[in-house]
Amino acid sequence: MSYATSLRCRKCGGEYPLQAVNLCDFCFSPLDVAYDYKSISKQISRQAISSGPNSMWRYQDLLPVDGPVVDIGTGFTPLTKCDTLARELGLEQLYIKNDCLNPTYSFKDRAVSVAITKARELGFHTIACASTGNLAASVAAHAAKAGLQAYVFIPADIETGKVVGTAVYGPTLFAVQGSYDKVNVLCHRLAETYNWGFININLRPYYAEGSKTLGYEIAEQLNWRSPDCIVAPSASGLLFTRIWKGLNELSMLGLIEPVNTHMHLVQAAGSSPIVNAFRAGALHVHPVEPHTIAKSIAVGNPADGYYALKAVRESGGTAAAVSDEEIIAGMKLLARTEGIFAETAGGVVIAGLKNMVRSGEIKRDDLTVACITAAGLKTQEVVSDVVQPIVIQPTLESFQESVEMSRTAAAEVR
Repeated sequence: MSYATSLRCRKCGGEYPLQAVNLCDFCFSPLDVAYDYKSISKQISRQAISSGPNSMWRYQDLLPVDGPVVDIGTGFTPLTKCDTLARELGLEQLYIKNDCLNPTYSFKDRAVSVAITKARELGFHTIACASTGNLAASVAAHAAKAGLQAYVFIPADIETGKVVGTAVYGPTLFAVQGSYDKVNVLCHRLAETYNWGFININLRPYYAEGSKTLGYEIAEQLNWRSPDCIVAPSASGLLFTRIWKGLNELSMLGLIEPVNTHMHLVQAAGSSPIVNAFRAGALHVHPVEPHTIAKSIAVGNPADGYYALKAVRESGGTAAAVSDEEIIAGMKLLARTEGIFAETAGGVVIAGLKNMVRSGEIKRDDLTVACITAAGLKTQEVVSDVVQPIVIQPTLESFQESVEMSRTAAAEVR
């Protein structure tokens, strides 16, 4: 049984039934799921959670769905201690939360599992989404599992790996000429026209809730404590705000101590409206036209930008932007030191983390968690320059000659 009670407006507090609606009729502000936390507190415990499935659904009491869930094995991804990378960056305690290992290789599986479960509960037979790639794959996979028809809309220029990783599940796939923001505008119009469950539009309140399980897992995997610092990428700002919400919910329910985590947000310099607002000391986020290789987070008009900005400031964190060159270097650094091949958004996080340590915004002894949200095979073309094999003949002599030549070349470089 779900403990969700209603949808509640973030601004005016107006309440709505648990239906497919995402904006307040009165003030047009976003709606969030409201819960009966008093009842949850009587039911939930560390032991009850730990005895649950090894997936995000161990936290079902804190999610807004009833009945059978659409689950393809999402969540409870590794929180890996990264000593080699930590030494290189100048940290003592660094962990990577590796959401590359979700079923469709990104954190989006968390949000979609909840949203599609709710869509089926509400009687939708067709689902849809606007996506920069990762959400598209997740929606297509979950729709296949649930037996629902899926319409997926992506920018026409997204990476080939993401297109293939979506199309393989058999959705109806539309490549739209223009940026993600234009795709999103189109999907809002379609949502007003067709009786479809749009995962990140009319189902957005439920979609949002899935992402907070990342925060739950970080705390549980740290033996029920919140870290000193979390570094996470931001596109719409939604994931960032939900990690923060997840930690605070656990604290409110007495499962962890009061949260003293500094939330550090990173964006690509070519698409950094939230960072721009933070640096300017502004209250509101102004749209930009994205130009970056980090296409999964290239959202120029972030729907939750204001709230992500608020979370940064409330937590005593900071916001930073990194160049495309730094993104590529961050991807290579993570792969070289920890054997984790992340997509461009992961490169954004590692580059931002490196700069924050260097500037002193993250201290050497801070227990720090960096969130890697998707796998590198989705964006492998940006690091294709690493492919420089030594071509040899199938003989021992050819091998030995090539090794000697490589050693000589290396000595000359030194």
